[in-house]
Amino acid sequence: MANKQQRPWYLVPYYLWIVLFVIAPIALVVYFSFQDLSGNFTLDNYANFFSSTYFRMTLSSFWYAFLITLITLFIAYPTAYWLTKTKHKELWLLLIIIPSWINLLLKAYAFIGIFGLYGPANQLIQFFGASPLQILFTDFSFVFVSVYIFIPFMVLPIFNALDKINPALIDASRDLGASQWTTFRRVIFPLAVNGVKSGVQVVFIPALSLFVITRLIAGNKVITLGTAIEQQFLVTQNWGMGSTIAVFLILFMIIIMLLTGQKERGGALNGKTK
Repeated sequence: MANKQQRPWYLVPYYLWIVLFVIAPIALVVYFSFQDLSGNFTLDNYANFFSSTYFRMTLSSFWYAFLITLITLFIAYPTAYWLTKTKHKELWLLLIIIPSWINLLLKAYAFIGIFGLYGPANQLIQFFGASPLQILFTDFSFVFVSVYIFIPFMVLPIFNALDKINPALIDASRDLGASQWTTFRRVIFPLAVNGVKSGVQVVFIPALSLFVITRLIAGNKVITLGTAIEQQFLVTQNWGMGSTIAVFLILFMIIIMLLTGQKERGGALNGKTK
């Protein structure tokens, strides 16, 4: 009984952290979203958000986030599956994760040099006899760099999910005459779907609010919700509109997290039952 009575005290730091660094910042964002440039209460910010300009910006953000997530998934899933079959899978996984430890700005500036008119990418193009291309400040460069940055975050959860699948289930499927495609579709993918959902969360949500890559790699030709928030706070100094966009961004993130919620599957455990 003493332990049960004392246990809530151990949760005090957790609750303080949630209040100070989660609830309080969100409350401030909501508070500022109801203010105009003069600090007066207004609902115009929310009305403006549903205008054609911000609606197109929101659709553009979702499109780029979807595209980045889809390409990342198509690359990460077979990579993660291959890793589970290799002998030194932990080493290979570490090599994939290491680039994520490098600062985002350093990677962005590295790609500026790679995609520049005199960079290695254009030198390779010229080697094959073609004229230099304007690769930097394009949609292609933005999506390419974003996919490169997010691949480790998609590979890791999918790898963990695939690695936990009981091999006996795959063997049983093949013994019963199922083809490799049927085994993948009916056994492997359903048991590893939680890893896919986790990967979609950690890629789609940050991709929805990118702003550093849009500035350095896309040259502000790609406008996302994150870019719009940055411009409202730092350029136009309209904290009310910036906070309003942030409120909707938070709502979008919550919806995405609810849609990609996970359910545990007992068959994914290596020889264990629930």
